[in-house]
Amino acid sequence: MADTIEVENVNHPGKVERVDAAKYQAIRTLMLAALPIGQPGLTAAALKEAMLADVPQDLFPGGQTLGWWAKCVQLDLEAKGLVTRAATKPLTFFRPE
Repeated sequence: MADTIEVENVNHPGKVERVDAAKYQAIRTLMLAALPIGQPGLTAAALKEAMLADVPQDLFPGGQTLGWWAKCVQLDLEAKGLVTRAATKPLTFFRPE
């Protein structure tokens, strides 16, 4: 069985899920590197595009499931206060200053 890690969801406080630790850590590293500190931030689409070139192909062949993992990690990092969403349309995300 693969190693797992607990993730939170900013939209469902107190609820915890377990996900693959290697995939989570890979996306977390890429996401935090891609997101700017402070606004205006990046849209979810721009964030996914920024991570796509460096995504590990052994974990995400051809970028498969990158969108799901990006959302999972984004919601977890928001719950932990490491990522902030701006009330824009479309939503934008950034690291707090």
